Amino acid sequence: MALRMGTSSWGEKGWVGTFYPPGTPPRGFLGHYTQRFSTVEADTTYYRVPSAQVVRGWEERTPVGFTLCAKFPRAIVHGGTGPRPDPSAILDGPEACASRDLFLERMQLLGPKLGPLLIQFPYFNRVVFPERGPFLERLNRFLAGLPEGFRYAVEIRNRQWVDESLLEMLRGHRAAWVWADLPYMPRPWEWPEELELRTADFTYTRLIGDRKATDALTKTFSAPVLDKGAELLRWADFLRPAVAAPGEHFVFANNHYAGHGPATVRELGGVLGLEWGGAEGMRQGQLPLGPP
Repeated sequence: MALRMGTSSWGEKGWVGTFYPPGTPPRGFLGHYTQRFSTVEADTTYYRVPSAQVVRGWEERTPVGFTLCAKFPRAIVHGGTGPRPDPSAILDGPEACASRDLFLERMQLLGPKLGPLLIQFPYFNRVVFPERGPFLERLNRFLAGLPEGFRYAVEIRNRQWVDESLLEMLRGHRAAWVWADLPYMPRPWEWPEELELRTADFTYTRLIGDRKATDALTKTFSAPVLDKGAELLRWADFLRPAVAAPGEHFVFANNHYAGHGPATVRELGGVLGLEWGGAEGMRQGQLPLGPP
């Protein structure tokens, strides 16, 4: 199946009773999750590199055909664990290199279940990077040093840094430019038409939303609190031709998009004419999907 849809993380306790059966313990979340979706984005890897035991547990609790994507650790993309990014350590330095190597070693334990690895950067103000040049040079070196055999997706949250030269750099490294829905970034159809936003043989979409707005309305994430119907219709219009093209296509919904990630996936899948499909992927309805 060319299209895989899921959520950003599976560990939300507020999903018990709505998405997960009542009384489901945290250890049972992932197994139940795989009965509904064919992929997931692991958020926990951003905060620390998981142990080999944890990753093997993920592999054991997921069926054949399931795909687990994961974020690069904060030590690499943020330059450490401090509240503010450290420009001297972002993508560089002993800690970043050690974290990179250990992260890739652990993720490799997933075998064929491993999906693209997300390199998600925060917004960088002028105190961190006065201009984009030094950052892009460092990113270019970092991507060039990554081993083959993995797929990489890159999310940059400085809109003024995005132009064809950046996209061409990603294309040269076969890394996907993330199509994101964030309040301060253009959505894919809002960028200039001359930009070719597909940069790899797969695509990676993230419906993230406005964290502050959603947090003001819910603390449990047990149900949607925002009506995103019109926006999801627009996303569906964009995604239909995109996912009909050859390649594997990943779409993830965050709790902060509408208040309940699983409901967002369900709604978007319905608009696209798809049904629940578990580890085999969303079942095709009206959407013409291209070959993987």
